[in-house]
Amino acid sequence: MPVNLPLPVAEQLYPVEGVSIGVASAGIRKGGRKDFLIVALAEGSEVAGVFTQNAFCAAPVQVCKRHLETRAGIRAWVVNTGCANAGTGALGLKNAEQTTQAVANRLGLRPQQVLPFSTGVILEHLPMEKVADGIRIASDNLGHAGWLEAAQAIMTTDTQPKASSRRLFLNGKTVTISGISKGAGMIRPNMATMLGYVATDAGISKPLLAQLVRDAADESFNAITIDGDTSTNDSFVVAATGKSGVLFDSDQDAGWSIFREAMIEQCRLLAQAIVRDGEGATKFIVIHVAHALSRAEARQVGYSIAHSPLVKTAFFASDPNLGRILAAIGYSGVPDLDVQRIRVFLDDVLVAENGGRAASYTEAEGQRVMQQSEIRIGVDLARGDAQASIYTCDLSHDYVSINADYRS
Repeated sequence: MPVNLPLPVAEQLYPVEGVSIGVASAGIRKGGRKDFLIVALAEGSEVAGVFTQNAFCAAPVQVCKRHLETRAGIRAWVVNTGCANAGTGALGLKNAEQTTQAVANRLGLRPQQVLPFSTGVILEHLPMEKVADGIRIASDNLGHAGWLEAAQAIMTTDTQPKASSRRLFLNGKTVTISGISKGAGMIRPNMATMLGYVATDAGISKPLLAQLVRDAADESFNAITIDGDTSTNDSFVVAATGKSGVLFDSDQDAGWSIFREAMIEQCRLLAQAIVRDGEGATKFIVIHVAHALSRAEARQVGYSIAHSPLVKTAFFASDPNLGRILAAIGYSGVPDLDVQRIRVFLDDVLVAENGGRAASYTEAEGQRVMQQSEIRIGVDLARGDAQASIYTCDLSHDYVSINADYRS
């Protein structure tokens, strides 16, 4: 079961004017499961995205990047689950391009106006007959599905859909932000298998939206890890339809700072939902590194802790074997760490200082915190003013079982 992650409620997921959603059960993943999604966007919408940095990036990722560069005006997203179309060579590219052509034909668009996304098993080719069925059914159903159905249609090993919405009152008008994400394993985005889609009815200029997407990803999807594996298909895209009448051309416009923070928080919730639903997860862990020389340094230490199998298994067992955290800090690769100045906390409990175990620390206090389903690790490097948070989970027996049986 996910860690303190409530099921999304359809009535609390607000429609975004200028966005139309259609889903289908195409049989690509498993029979009877929603596994195909088309999102149509109003003319004039702006779209920006960030993608995996894995050198084996999937065919749809390559096509997405190329279509965004054409500046043709993106009008649709198409997503399939069950097959990642990664490691599929020239045929994989052909199938991704054929998918965009088929969607374009159904919606009266150009292929360059369609972004394709795939998630699922790597090294397998798309079953194009089933893809064609998915396109036909989902396009016929456009406008008849909402964000909850969209979230269900992009799931793979996720145990539940992940979706969130919010409304803001800005400049005398109501602005809506809604989005979905998926991912439970192969999560360590570098921009897990991770997909994130967010739409708003605010109008945002292309340069401003591109910067917002980078900033939001950095604070959310690029701050999570489940197993340290960066997928071939990671993608995060945002669409701004402009239908609310609230328009942002620059970061100096009235209301922008409020909107920007709301967007980042929306993405943070969607990213944390992925960690809370991590394969086999029983604990949600926040690692906050403070007083680093740079944010990059803080993240380096945070990820060193988050990627340690010894740390993660100790948390699964609720075993306060906290020397493992110190070891992970020590091998993080940050130069010239003064271990005498570093302090480590487990929630409000001081664990280590002055190069060793804190005099005030007791095993009972450590055990108390380790029993919780949500835990905060605090690391004070005492060498600068920068800070960063990383979100992760524990590593359980079920993680091995899920991934051992992934294709069966």
